[in-house]
Amino acid sequence: MEDLGRGDLTAAALTGRHGRAYWLAKAEGIFCGGVLVEPLFRRLDSSVAVRLLVDDGEPLQPGQRLLELEGPAPALLAGERTALNLAMRLSGIASATARLVAELADSGVRLVDTRKTTPGLRVLEKYAVRCGGGGNHRFGLDDAAMLKENHLAWCGGLQQAVAEVKAAAAWPLRVIVEAETDGQAEAAVQAGADAMLLDEFSPRQLEVLVPRLRLLATERGTPVVLEASGIQPGELASYGATGIDLISTSAPVTRSAWLDLSMRFQPAWV
Repeated sequence: MEDLGRGDLTAAALTGRHGRAYWLAKAEGIFCGGVLVEPLFRRLDSSVAVRLLVDDGEPLQPGQRLLELEGPAPALLAGERTALNLAMRLSGIASATARLVAELADSGVRLVDTRKTTPGLRVLEKYAVRCGGGGNHRFGLDDAAMLKENHLAWCGGLQQAVAEVKAAAAWPLRVIVEAETDGQAEAAVQAGADAMLLDEFSPRQLEVLVPRLRLLATERGTPVVLEASGIQPGELASYGATGIDLISTSAPVTRSAWLDLSMRFQPAWV
């Protein structure tokens, strides 16, 4: 744990003490990170007991108790900051995701995340997006093939790139192509792309383009998944009305504020 270094220099004052503590929400939002608390504290001392009062993904109100802890005081204090840091970060992401998901209510469009994550925290940050009601896009380069602008600049042709990626896969593979113009999008559908990432198109452009891409997919005999990216969060409702399937955004991870939580100790020590 990064806080401990060579050891907690205050631990000597707490030797032999047993304590109880609880977490308190100081702001409204969505809780995330409770599943990490018990394994984290038990790495410090296996006798620490954790009782969750709120599950991950549930809403919070200021002043609400989230969980209770009991165990050796040195372990409770040593794990306090790291555990809270993780939960505040993840709860901030979950809360920001939930606000964006609410803007898409009844549209049938799914909000998904991106690979713009904090190094080392990708799995946790993507878990937080799911706790907020969003979905996960790729976890990495190994679980979906996406041909982006740099691939297309170097690959020698879209049709060839799609064919070569599918031919090289050891199992049936769906290929996503990023498009920045109408022409690129139409060419990608004709080349056999299974999904399209439509980057930085306006809602008005998509209202015209989406039906054309659906028609091309019908003509080739297989459907295409259409995703909008590079959008401003304030325009979600407009994008949700264009007929796309997904909206991908990094905003909950890259722009969200931490949700303020604190750990309070019971006054009585044993």
